[in-house]
Amino acid sequence: MQEKILVLDFGGQYSKLIARRVREQNVYSEIRQYNKITVKEIKDAAYSGIIFTGGPCSVYEETSPHFDKAVLDCGIPVLGICYGAQLMAYMAGGKVESAANSSEYGRTKLFATESTLFESVPAESICWMSHTDYIKSVPDGFSVTAHTEKCPTAAMADPVRKLYAVQFHPEVMHTEYGTRIIANFLFSVCGCTASWKMDDFVETSVKKYREELKGKKVLMALSGGVDSSVAAALLGKAIGENLVCVFVDHGMMRKNEGNFVENTFKNSFGLNLIRVNAEERFLGKLKGVTEPEEKRKIIGKEFIRVFEEEAKKLGKTEILAQGTIYPDVIESGKGDSATIKSHHNVGGLPSVMDFERIVEPLAELFKDEVRKVGKVLGLPDRLVYRQPFPGPGLAVRVIGEVTKEKLDMLREADAVFCEETEKLTPPDLMPDQYFAVMTDLMSVGVKGDARIYGPVVALRAVNTDDFMTAEWTKLPSEVLEAASGRITGEISGITRVVYDITSKPPATVEWE
Repeated sequence: MQEKILVLDFGGQYSKLIARRVREQNVYSEIRQYNKITVKEIKDAAYSGIIFTGGPCSVYEETSPHFDKAVLDCGIPVLGICYGAQLMAYMAGGKVESAANSSEYGRTKLFATESTLFESVPAESICWMSHTDYIKSVPDGFSVTAHTEKCPTAAMADPVRKLYAVQFHPEVMHTEYGTRIIANFLFSVCGCTASWKMDDFVETSVKKYREELKGKKVLMALSGGVDSSVAAALLGKAIGENLVCVFVDHGMMRKNEGNFVENTFKNSFGLNLIRVNAEERFLGKLKGVTEPEEKRKIIGKEFIRVFEEEAKKLGKTEILAQGTIYPDVIESGKGDSATIKSHHNVGGLPSVMDFERIVEPLAELFKDEVRKVGKVLGLPDRLVYRQPFPGPGLAVRVIGEVTKEKLDMLREADAVFCEETEKLTPPDLMPDQYFAVMTDLMSVGVKGDARIYGPVVALRAVNTDDFMTAEWTKLPSEVLEAASGRITGEISGITRVVYDITSKPPATVEWE
């Protein structure tokens, strides 16, 4: 039987990131909402371990999410994180109170004692805190295994029952030894053996869709980005000629990207590809719109409408396929997580759509896992390691109303920034994502001894391994200088270039 970890979701924004960290250790994980599974079902599923996630509530509130405390005595190891730690304490008879003036947010120095969870972790390290409540007293059988200057119980453990809890977030990249702590729980506490591989995912998925979609025609929403490309390759392997890929060029692609997508997939990979040129249609719908969420929803609706129209032209098409991945689902607020921003490929089918269902073969994967699937499927590096690009395209990189003039300027600025970054940045300093943003700010400038008043362009570059958290990239000054000089010198109208030095959180990678 395959070993697996249950990630019990209490509404935390990083619930899927926890699952990803587990799978990163080659241990299969699956997420279940706290109110959609019972202790009996947990026992019957034979989980190797359970992780309680964080959440936005206080455990002592009547409306906060709770769980049957019998789960702590069923013999399965449990790790509680943040809210999950407080819930474990509360369930076991400890005391949780408001931290009042002692709440913590951000990088915090952690002082750990000897514990299975902290094997190979220094006595002092940096962790990521985000809490307004704290564990005032630990339950009987537990001992405090870590603290900070403000938090007396940053970690606790009952090794007899294999119950462990941390107030901080080991799943985010800001916690220095977070990966080690999670690995200690998986291997030293739960006894996992790292037997789950990405090859298994591909083999299982191909078999699944070959059986599920046999004899059905599938319409694939292909953007040419990493996610939809890998999804198309996976489904192509499963159902072959029954897959029809539709590429909607909404006029908000990067420079020369429309032609690249068409040439790559139609000519190089032989996929059944239909290109729909719909720039005027999308720009017409976006005229006068400035609110980011409204832009996304308009674009999402038009995507669906275009796919529906193309499906009708093709005759009976039962299935719509999309390249949705975990971060899309998380940030769109599925489950009990807070909505950060909506995604055009998340949320289900409108009632008027003629398709039977949506197929999202990558919806359980994070970006790095998607790339691994692409490599297993044999896709070339130039495609697998492309930068991520939002579904709404440059519409969410143009702040305010989207116009063709702004898009054309942004395309050129983005191309210049990417070119200079790739040319002048040493390999060890290369960011994972880098792009330009057309802000809604105007600035006075001087060109040819004349005063001009034009738009401000922002440059953004980040380093990340999961795209759920990210650090701004400290690009060499010569990169920024060269990009700024070319953008203001070569692109008519742009008067000023600024560089975004905000990490995620508190910002998102995209500006909208």
